[in-house]
Amino acid sequence: MTELATTLPDLKAAKENQAKLPIEDSDLPLQRAYFWERERGDAVYMTQPIGGGEVVEFTWKQTLDGARRMAAHLKAKGFPAGSSIAILSKNCAHFIMTDLAIWMAGYTSVALYPTLTPDTISYILEHSESKLLFVGKLDGWDGMKPGVPDDMPCISYPLSPKNDYPTWNDIVKETDPIEGSPTRSADELAILVYTSGSTGQPKGVAHDFGNLARAQKGFAPLLKLTSEDRVMSYLPLAHVFERAAIEGCSIYNGTHVFFAESLETFVKDIQRARPTVFQSVPRLWLKFQLGVFKKMPPKKFNLFTKIPILSGIVKNKILTGLGLDQCRLAVSGSAPIPPELIAWYNALGVELLEGYAMSENFCYSHFTRPGAVRAGRVGAPMTGCDVKLSEEGEILVKSPVNMVGYYKEPEMSKDSFTEDGYLKTGDRGEIDPADQTLRVTGRTKELFKTSKGKYVAPAPIENAINSDDAIELSCVGGSGMPAPHALVQLNETLRKELSNESQTELTPKLEALLARVNGQIEPFERMQFLVVISDEWAIENGFLTPTMKLKRSVVEDTYGPKTEEWYKANQKVIWA
Repeated sequence: MTELATTLPDLKAAKENQAKLPIEDSDLPLQRAYFWERERGDAVYMTQPIGGGEVVEFTWKQTLDGARRMAAHLKAKGFPAGSSIAILSKNCAHFIMTDLAIWMAGYTSVALYPTLTPDTISYILEHSESKLLFVGKLDGWDGMKPGVPDDMPCISYPLSPKNDYPTWNDIVKETDPIEGSPTRSADELAILVYTSGSTGQPKGVAHDFGNLARAQKGFAPLLKLTSEDRVMSYLPLAHVFERAAIEGCSIYNGTHVFFAESLETFVKDIQRARPTVFQSVPRLWLKFQLGVFKKMPPKKFNLFTKIPILSGIVKNKILTGLGLDQCRLAVSGSAPIPPELIAWYNALGVELLEGYAMSENFCYSHFTRPGAVRAGRVGAPMTGCDVKLSEEGEILVKSPVNMVGYYKEPEMSKDSFTEDGYLKTGDRGEIDPADQTLRVTGRTKELFKTSKGKYVAPAPIENAINSDDAIELSCVGGSGMPAPHALVQLNETLRKELSNESQTELTPKLEALLARVNGQIEPFERMQFLVVISDEWAIENGFLTPTMKLKRSVVEDTYGPKTEEWYKANQKVIWA
């Protein structure tokens, strides 16, 4: 057992469900990687764009050889067993190779989001006691570098920004591989996942190798992934969604991983991969739809898809253009997706499956079964999961993949679970007794009270607003005010083409949207006005987390001083 585990409270009750999803040593990540090295050594495992349309391919043998050589280099550093080794990089082949090397060397992997501020980088490196940092593919490295201690040993990836650090290629070229095929036991720590920090300092969620294996073993019979499948990696690998869906699934099932080069080449990258399995977040699914609407307006799309012979041709052309013509399994996660968007993709021939989980259970909680999509619901519990609601309606989950705990935070770890071992998700929900599917209705801490004494849950209202094609994001507020209001960001196309004339044209449409949504909700929830924000809410300026969730606290802090002025304006739509 690791040193971390001995400093945590007894979480036996939280982990008892592991017996419902038993694993063998052969299910553990390193053992699976060695299996594919033996069985499909010459098959391509990862395809990495390097610019100008060129790619580099890594077979399983090449991947494991590079990892073994880097593991030998790390081992020679003499760090204590279980030490944290950090990775600061966008997604790339060397990220996964580094994880394998860290594990082979007997250490714990700590991945940092490639969009963090220097202060947060400094905090995570210090809090995790990281001994070494891999610097990889990054934008804005000069702004991040001040967060790296001057005495921190660093290693540079082939695609990293210019620096003076020892390089990956030189090290593996000069280093003999570590002997044999080192393994790690199920109860040894594998990763620390630092939450995106939407509120307060990020917490280090600790997962052992057993958790990584149980998640994959549980998903395997549902997803039915094979070594013939192709997946695309572009959401942050520092987040559990991508770590489980791409790295974990590929190592367990032997799938071929393609990486994206940049936002500018994204569509070409997808077209190169032709993924059979594709995962995304609602905001990107919406962007794909808007891209289609640029070339084929909604009315034209609806007309063409109703004509029998033409329908198939149109759908195939659209999916081919998106690079999704070979996609057999499409997944949306990280945030709620509007039912209308699910219906649109279904009409296109793409069944969007939703999932619901957290960093604290390594994405193993709820998932929609193929053929059983229910818009507005995130699926039924995964094998081995027990789910219930507290008296206040909070979703409580006892998963076989519940975390070891929060790193260096035994009291916080204990407080995150009920006495009988259920993780307190902080989300409110409803469970359908007929099929056990879950509907997430909002965050427990997001409820606010109007001056009339009524509590308002913003998430369902925001979901209704976001279902409109004109809206990309929204944030409902109004604490202490006579009625709620909503701040909205228009979709990218409308933002780029915005003018005084288009504002005049859009205002009645937004007034109609306000009336339509208000007609769907309770009288005390009805919004007094919409505020159209001219600022772009993005990851880079701190409004969104790395997985594109809106940081409500940042929105409230930024626009709070203007709220009283907006209420006094007495307008249905305000352009700010």
